[in-house]
Amino acid sequence: MTLVQLEYIVAVDTYRSFGAAAEKCFVTQPTLSMQVQKLEEALGVILFDRSKQPVMPTEIGIEILEQARIVLKESYKVKELINNRKGGVEGELKIGIIPTMAPYLMPKVISAFMDKYPMVQLIVWEYTTEQIIHELKNGLLDCGILSTPIKDKSINENPLFYESFVAYISKSSPLISKKNLDPKDIDLDDLWLLNEGHCMRSQILNICNRERSDEAKPFEYNTDSIETLKRMVDMDKGITLLPELSMSDFSVKQLDRVRYFKSPEPTREISIVTHRNFLKKKLISILEQEILHAIPKRMQSKKKKEILDIF
Repeated sequence: MTLVQLEYIVAVDTYRSFGAAAEKCFVTQPTLSMQVQKLEEALGVILFDRSKQPVMPTEIGIEILEQARIVLKESYKVKELINNRKGGVEGELKIGIIPTMAPYLMPKVISAFMDKYPMVQLIVWEYTTEQIIHELKNGLLDCGILSTPIKDKSINENPLFYESFVAYISKSSPLISKKNLDPKDIDLDDLWLLNEGHCMRSQILNICNRERSDEAKPFEYNTDSIETLKRMVDMDKGITLLPELSMSDFSVKQLDRVRYFKSPEPTREISIVTHRNFLKKKLISILEQEILHAIPKRMQSKKKKEILDIF
């Protein structure tokens, strides 16, 4: 049994395809298949049911794959110890981040990070929370940046800051005359929301503490983009709730239509999350510091006890 063979079976399990696994491991499919077969012969068990598409692990294969992931992580720790001892900051860091945070945070973070640590390769994917957790568990991401809590015992959560939600109101809305809002002020029929599946949609409905009516409306727009929600309000249509960082490029006229909520403010907790057996602790710690440098001081000083629990 070799570490290379363990890497190959983990790749097959991750991608559920011998061809895709070979491509990701930078070997030919016959080479990978031969090594998997040799491992099966050495162990005396069949790890994958090749009659199914996609390829599925057998019952014993599931148990061996779980152990293989542990062995590989432990082997990677040896390399990490050596790199840390040398004192250099280098390597690859794979990050998943939710789309409602990515465009307002990552450009600033990436620019500063790469200037300071040119030997580190950052690879960033915009994923939903569910996708990030899945990729972390399969070892395809080193860390995620998302809204917590997620209540998964296999995932570590490290809260970084708390981001307020603000109301963005059209000029024709009766709420435009108010200085500060109460969640009860919002009419859900006038509210623009992201599609089902986005955690921010659920958070906003929890802020309003009401379920949206299923009654058919004359017009409905389904979107995955915060920018689209902004544009709908700019067209003098209704209201939307936005995370505070998304206002960074607002014009003076747009800022005039922003309303904060009365205390306690509805706020989301933003964390770096990792798998419980995570690696690259030094790189992730550096990433945390760059994120904190990139956000406004108001968010850094905000404490959980000062905010409205929206979960």
